[in-house]
Amino acid sequence: MIHLDTKKIRKDFPILEREHRGKKLVYFDNAATTQKPKQVIESIVDYYENYNANVHRGINFLSHKATGKYEEAHEKTANLIGATGMEEIVFTKNATESLNLLAYSLGNELKEGDEVLISVMEHHANLVPWQELAKRKKIKLRFTEITKTGELDISDLEKKLGKKTKIVSITQASNILGTINDVRKIAGMAKDNKSIFIADSSAAAPHMPINVKKINADFLVFSAHKMLGPTGIGVLYGKQEMLENIDPFLTGGDMISHVTLEKSTWNNLPWKFEAGTPNIAGAIGFSTAIDYLKKIGLENIHKHENKLVEYGLKTLNEIEGIELYGPGAEKRAGIIS
Repeated sequence: MIHLDTKKIRKDFPILEREHRGKKLVYFDNAATTQKPKQVIESIVDYYENYNANVHRGINFLSHKATGKYEEAHEKTANLIGATGMEEIVFTKNATESLNLLAYSLGNELKEGDEVLISVMEHHANLVPWQELAKRKKIKLRFTEITKTGELDISDLEKKLGKKTKIVSITQASNILGTINDVRKIAGMAKDNKSIFIADSSAAAPHMPINVKKINADFLVFSAHKMLGPTGIGVLYGKQEMLENIDPFLTGGDMISHVTLEKSTWNNLPWKFEAGTPNIAGAIGFSTAIDYLKKIGLENIHKHENKLVEYGLKTLNEIEGIELYGPGAEKRAGIIS
């Protein structure tokens, strides 16, 4: 087992060091949101205290520094997931907004009778936007089933892929069962079918290394707040050619290149999709969270969690009256239902 100095790591989290109702906090709600290390908190405070300014809108030294840090956050995110560059990284409010953006922008290209294929294990964020699209455009929403062990039924997915399937959107790791899906294999199946593939990596990105090129996802989404970063900052990765060919979800502000009373043209990537003043402090905080996670090593985190899940499943199985759902530890992220 890889050794993580958890006592040392714990000391980086102020909320875990303080007493709550007379006791130290034991926190198991990371799937909802993670606590923040002091390094992340301090980087946000540093921005507000020392160089608070808007980005891409001024030539003063504060704006110049803020812009540099904001763009650096895009670069670090691209590097984290193996993207080509910052052009492929769009900052949104959260993964939910990223998926809504895709449902809107990709949905504009769909015609009545086209199909979107997701699974029954999806988070609401990867379900409701497609339901709304189905009502708006009269497309058909189809669902891949899961097996008795809580794994994606690949044979059912293969059966439901057809000529009308334009988009396949699947979670990389289930937020309920912890099931880790082979998104690389699913992406290959979608590509063979000439379908667009989207990976919802919200429950995977905090737990394991991700490489978008190896997965060959057209789009991939996740949120900073589940991986030690601030709330209110999400990520949409998209292949550059795909992002260039779809319409923006929101308009105005920084996403404008040229505007007249009659018409407007859009800014270059990724700013084309980042309307208005962005969450600058959130991006800077997330940039620091990425540094923190990379120092520990996402592969080390994954191995450590895997051993904890293995122990947890074994121990819980020994308790009479408890029924566990989902696959074994080797196919599961750090969630036990």
